[in-house]
Amino acid sequence: MPKPTHFNPMDLLSRLDWTECEDLEFKAAKGGVPKSLWESYSALANSNGGVVLLGVEDNGNVCGVENTSKLKKSFWDTINNRSKVSLNLLTDVDVEEVRIEDKNILAIRIPRASRQQRPVYLDQNPLTGTYRRNYEGDYHCTEQEVGRMLSDRAEAPADSRILEGFGLKDLDRESLQQFRQRFGSHKPTHPWLSEDDIGLLSKLGGWRQDRKTEKEGLTIAGLLMFGREETITEALPDYHVDYREKFSDDPDVRYTDRLMMDGTWPPNLFQFYLRVVQRLSDDIKLPFQLDANLFRKGESVVHEAIREALVNALIHADYQGQGGIVIEKYRDRFVFSNPGMLLISLDQLLRGNVSECRNKSLQKMFTQLGLAERAGSGVDKIRRGWESQHWRSPTVRETVQPDRVEWVLPMVSLIPEESLSRLQKQFGKRFDGCTKQEVEVLVTADIEGGVDNARMRQITRLHASDVTQLLQKLTGEGFLQQQGQGRWTRYKLTPVTDFSHKDIHSVHKGDHSVRKGDHSVRKGDHSVGKDDHSVRIQEEVINKLATVFPDLDGGTLEQLYNLAEVSRSCKRLETKEMEGIILSICSEHWLTRSQIAALLNRNPDGLRQRFLTSMVRHGLLLLKYPDKPNRVDQAYRAAIKPKLNIRKNTLSVRKK
Repeated sequence: MPKPTHFNPMDLLSRLDWTECEDLEFKAAKGGVPKSLWESYSALANSNGGVVLLGVEDNGNVCGVENTSKLKKSFWDTINNRSKVSLNLLTDVDVEEVRIEDKNILAIRIPRASRQQRPVYLDQNPLTGTYRRNYEGDYHCTEQEVGRMLSDRAEAPADSRILEGFGLKDLDRESLQQFRQRFGSHKPTHPWLSEDDIGLLSKLGGWRQDRKTEKEGLTIAGLLMFGREETITEALPDYHVDYREKFSDDPDVRYTDRLMMDGTWPPNLFQFYLRVVQRLSDDIKLPFQLDANLFRKGESVVHEAIREALVNALIHADYQGQGGIVIEKYRDRFVFSNPGMLLISLDQLLRGNVSECRNKSLQKMFTQLGLAERAGSGVDKIRRGWESQHWRSPTVRETVQPDRVEWVLPMVSLIPEESLSRLQKQFGKRFDGCTKQEVEVLVTADIEGGVDNARMRQITRLHASDVTQLLQKLTGEGFLQQQGQGRWTRYKLTPVTDFSHKDIHSVHKGDHSVRKGDHSVRKGDHSVGKDDHSVRIQEEVINKLATVFPDLDGGTLEQLYNLAEVSRSCKRLETKEMEGIILSICSEHWLTRSQIAALLNRNPDGLRQRFLTSMVRHGLLLLKYPDKPNRVDQAYRAAIKPKLNIRKNTLSVRKK
């Protein structure tokens, strides 16, 4: 039987001039276009896009596809069939045939659908045929999720809907009066100031008349900006605003200050903004003061950035989503979180100059106070404020179930001295030769516990393909370790105690290499048949490995070391043989991917892609944390009791 072909998906994407994608999926496609491809198409289009590779098995083995012309025709016939797929987002350049050694695969690039195109669904039914992707894979969207996508694609802004039965009586009149005063202070000659309350609300978008039905009344925007607590929650039951300060190191102290909806103040967006913007700016040690009307006076770009982030959360929120507006202030960062999906892609957001606002009337209201703009320049203002202090670049994240967008503004030096010291100690003179951008990558991985393509695009503003090359270069040079693939690809600093490849190999060289004969292992004392010097070398390696296995005693570690001898001695093993060795060392203990790799002298990410994921899927291995399969500290244990005959190179298993 021919050995399976393996490949690096990132190398393939680079060949196609495609960047490290938001998600990457393998499908064997042995019987033609798989039905599951269309669920993946819907899920990727409704999420952040990605790439599907037909002719690649789940474990990364290239099995290839036959008759690619027929496969491509079948694909295009289905994607253009409106009774099967609601919308074709692809062009010819998004489907490429690629040769991997002697096998063909079909690469399909699926873009993120725009807000006007979502939801992308199957079988002519958005309620049952809409999929999205979360951390664990594709899932059926709920009716509520589909409804919010349909609402976002509507031409009418979400906050322009007229609320039947609501009127001026449902507003906090003091809030409306305060708004008028601040509007007048900012633009004292503006003609709208001569209007009565309904007239002013109409100009702002807080009151509207429908031309077709001639209905008129208070809009969602008017109620959100000026309403009373009981009237807002009556119309929008999920409405919630919350400000939290967390300055204490005591775990029993949840908040040092909090502003929430407790009945002591009218928690509409206008009052929430006035109260929160002061708290956010209080301890910033920069020249800043407010005039009598709480407008900017000698305002710095940092305060402008904070204000922009706050207003951004208020005007882009989906007020029918879950979780409400949550603003948090820590000693070293600010966090702004709001319900709803991004209406544009992350790359569009980072480029700026694109204005897609969910609540355009709210945006207009804040604009009239000088607190918002429509030019899509908000991200640039936030970045400019943070760059002025040489702080680390703000992070924007999008999550699903529930849909939320979160901005994190860290007040931490871009290149902290303590981080540089750690990296220089870890990598020595090699670190001194790194370029500025390479240093930024390594410092980010050190401070934030890891780094990915999207995060480095936010910091360096490089193109995604350039970031991929940068990350792959640092991985190849041993500074970083790649974990996961596609959207979940992250890079972490190579641990000092990583013996997965080079360190152990450096011990086994020259005349001291391990004998590769028949791979026999003596029974009894478990010692490998070698001279005293080789035994001493083995002891040195086991002592080093002990730092990777702090919970195992020396005897147990030596036993595991001997069980993995074949893997260390042979670079190429049949799949079944490697699986048998993995089952043997995991038969009695929970072991992490890094620990397994250290014993086997293999790359941890290659192990996961080629063996561990497949073995879990086929029930050979158990996950210690099955509800969170991608945890960094995920551990594996054999679900079956292996019986391995190393000499005969065979494997048999029996249920525990």
